Amino acid sequence: MAKVGIIGAGSWGTALSLLLYKNGHEVCVWSIDESEIEMLSMQREHKLKLPGVILPDPIKFTTDLAEAVTDKDFLVMAVPSTFTRSTAKKMCPLIPEGQLIVDVAKGLEEDTLMTLSQQIAQEIPQAEVAVLSGPSHAEEVGRGMPTAVVVGAARRQTAEYLQKCFSSEVFRVYTSSDMLGMEIGGSLKNVIALAAGISDGLGYGDNAKAALITRGIVEITDLGVAMGGKPESFAGLTGMGDLIVTCASVHSRNWKAGYLIGQGKSMEEAVDEVQMVVEGINSAKAAQKLGEKYEVSMPIVHQVNEILFDGKDPKEAVNELMLREGKPEHTAMEWKE
Repeated sequence: MAKVGIIGAGSWGTALSLLLYKNGHEVCVWSIDESEIEMLSMQREHKLKLPGVILPDPIKFTTDLAEAVTDKDFLVMAVPSTFTRSTAKKMCPLIPEGQLIVDVAKGLEEDTLMTLSQQIAQEIPQAEVAVLSGPSHAEEVGRGMPTAVVVGAARRQTAEYLQKCFSSEVFRVYTSSDMLGMEIGGSLKNVIALAAGISDGLGYGDNAKAALITRGIVEITDLGVAMGGKPESFAGLTGMGDLIVTCASVHSRNWKAGYLIGQGKSMEEAVDEVQMVVEGINSAKAAQKLGEKYEVSMPIVHQVNEILFDGKDPKEAVNELMLREGKPEHTAMEWKE
């Protein structure tokens, strides 16, 4: 049994608290929101973000950060990406040397272009940081539906330890040493999911969505490899797997926000209606900046940025994507003549 502190009591943090508890671990969940902690403590259910998932009494909930992080075998960082750095900064004085922290959120920091694990490592240099990612909607994990993910770490021993802690009959965990590739895949798939949602909102069909998913993974892979990620990561659960589920699922907040934008709502109106953090919007500008920095062509990411931040008509964006200059699908293939 491990003692686990979960930092963030949203849908994902709550679902993981139940998973880890069922795996026999002692779990304490922290949130800065007093009303959220009161609801979870008294009603044993996240009525807003994970209704119907009942949380057993032994799972502790607290607003005391020190209680959540002190004397824990590992910590799970599950706050929204925009609060990763600020939360890590608050945690730092409480964290001992060698503390294991597993980031389970997805996103990029617009100003620094850093991944979430890089931000945590910068703010808590004494910690060992790992990543858990993959196609894993909290709504399904909370209900015990079969899911497969990947845990990434710099050390094999760390990855295999976390693999054992998280694995269950409904939650299969693979290991990887490519934390960077995992995080780039997990962050950029949200931007492509916005595009898929916009396409659906415009009334386009499965052909268009399949094209966006397939060409989207090309953009993600090209950038990720240019940054130092491994191609295998983008063909696996944290790349194509996560992209498929985020572009196709009714649980996807990024797809839903894109769908609403495709139907004519503004970015702000879409976010208000989703009522949850839309990570793709937070990562879109960083993704475009990274493409420019590494000189990688990312036409879908570019068009999503113009729709979100420049008020571009989504139909015009689709037309520009369709009418780009013709090119081979795979540049590595050679002609015989």
